[in-house]
Amino acid sequence: MTWPADHPLVSAVKPLVDAMGAELLGPDQAQVDDVVLAWEGVDVIAVRLPQLSDSLDHILAAMERRHGKPLAELDRRTKQEVVRTLEARGAFSVRHGVETVAGALGVSRFTVYNYLNRENGAKGE
Repeated sequence: MTWPADHPLVSAVKPLVDAMGAELLGPDQAQVDDVVLAWEGVDVIAVRLPQLSDSLDHILAAMERRHGKPLAELDRRTKQEVVRTLEARGAFSVRHGVETVAGALGVSRFTVYNYLNRENGAKGE
């Protein structure tokens, strides 16, 4: 079974699924880790969540689109804001998250850690 592209539930969740880098499937294709969504008691669609590392790549690509240029071309203040946003979204809990973010920002891992420490110091942590 394929999923009904014109169903209101599909229309409502598709932007979120796309932003996360997830995949839509028919409910009959769902595996144990997939999320099956129902509408009025009927299974309509299944969502296969991406691996965390794939999500981080999707988040970085979305941030580049939002800023209209590669993250490496942003000024220091904006890169610090990007790091704060990524920290809030759990990007640094992903294996090699700091390295991935540092590469995208065109800075060293040490610089990313400095941005994180500066933010945590400002919060009094």
